[in-house]
Amino acid sequence: MPTPAPHSTADSVIRFYYRGEIHAVDQAAPTRTILQHLREDLHCTGSKEGCAEGDCGACTVVIGEQTADGVTLKSVNSCIQFLPTLDGKALYTVEDLKQNNGALHPVQQAMVECHGSQCGFCTPGFVMSLWDLYLKNDGSQAPACSAAGASACQPLQRKDIDIALSGNLCRCTGYRPIIDAAHRMGELPAVGFDRQALQQALQPLQRDDMFVYRHDGQTFYAPRTLAQLVAVRAANPGARILAGSTDVGLWVTKQMRDLGDIIYLGQVSELNAVASRDGQLEIGAGVTLNDAYAEICKHYPELSEMWQRFASLPIRNAGTLGGNVANGSPIGDSPPWLIALGAQVVLRGPAGQRAMPLEALYLDYMKKDMQADEFVEAVRIPLPHAGLRFRTYKLAKRFDQDISAVCAAFSITLAGDTISDIRIAYGGMAATPKRATLTEAALRGQVWSESVLENAVALMTDDYKPLSDMRASSEYRMKTSQNLLRRFWLETRIDAPLRSDQVNPFVCA
Repeated sequence: MPTPAPHSTADSVIRFYYRGEIHAVDQAAPTRTILQHLREDLHCTGSKEGCAEGDCGACTVVIGEQTADGVTLKSVNSCIQFLPTLDGKALYTVEDLKQNNGALHPVQQAMVECHGSQCGFCTPGFVMSLWDLYLKNDGSQAPACSAAGASACQPLQRKDIDIALSGNLCRCTGYRPIIDAAHRMGELPAVGFDRQALQQALQPLQRDDMFVYRHDGQTFYAPRTLAQLVAVRAANPGARILAGSTDVGLWVTKQMRDLGDIIYLGQVSELNAVASRDGQLEIGAGVTLNDAYAEICKHYPELSEMWQRFASLPIRNAGTLGGNVANGSPIGDSPPWLIALGAQVVLRGPAGQRAMPLEALYLDYMKKDMQADEFVEAVRIPLPHAGLRFRTYKLAKRFDQDISAVCAAFSITLAGDTISDIRIAYGGMAATPKRATLTEAALRGQVWSESVLENAVALMTDDYKPLSDMRASSEYRMKTSQNLLRRFWLETRIDAPLRSDQVNPFVCA
């Protein structure tokens, strides 16, 4: 029997807003996905299953959630999101876009006019990603277009469209007509969205205390405060911690694993906070990757390309920076640059809080310096200081929505032309995200020159013994890692320094 949850609500029913009414579920497994519930239980088959791992985007839906600032709406992959995480939220699918008079939504109409669909399997996912973009632009510039005519509208930028569609794959159209549709949708008569009505609909669903959902011997805990999380974790140290489900979801859909009891972090208010104090930026473990990168990029614009290239927008909308750190994957894209910047991870348990350098958390492959009753509370990132130069690079077979073969990050502090400090970290080169300590030692205290650099580059073969796998050979990994260090020197050398905006064509939004 699961340990009773401290301060839990009495009922065990998942409640969310769907198709204009409150929808209640009490007979579904905690690991049943939103997509399974839509297609198999509700027989709403517009959303499709293409990959069941959050890659193809055919299952894309939009989730609405009440926040302190009103309501937020964001696209996510329904194939890897568990149904209990919908509690207190709103769910929108392609079926919701039909207008009251039966007309198509401008997003749908634009897809028709621009021939953005052929076989049609991926089309609902594209439509929902475009609808999310439409909403982000207040109806894709709808107020301005309605008042002044289409000629007065500011068109969507291609970069915004690429980001919005980064999580959707199509085997038929070649993407051009879909991108045409993204431009076209803002030119059509506008259709608004009543956010105030959504906020009113969500208000009765908000819980004052921890939500506990039980089914068939499995328990899903959703604490609302840090104190509740500490207590339920201490009472259930063997429970699976769930944040964005972008990795854990695949354990169910691909590996058919039994997760046992689950502790969901998404409703813990303290974990969704961002604060700047004492020269550090503290990101709570529940802050989504997209929100975390948006905040960090204000201080480190060099990360803006990594922000766009990290998976896809629906993944970044669901996944968390804390989850990426806690996962500890050797090919995770955040740990290398966090380590290079000297970030700390903050752990919390019944004994209190403890912090450590992020690289100290990783002991071996998927093995971390964490007690069974601890969890990641936050990540602390030092703010930029005088003389600091920083870069991070990602090598993958696709520009975005791909796992890195090598992820490199470098930070260097110069006193004149002398290296006072340097930190080099790589992902994909070892069993954990790992610093190049021998290479760093060869550079520290030296003049930042090409001859010194070449001597240090040679030492990287002692720092790393990379493996060959489906993404890259060991030889490729070593050669490109050495060349990335050379690239870092070329971009930061004293005689011809490049600004971050020259190195990186992407800007932080």
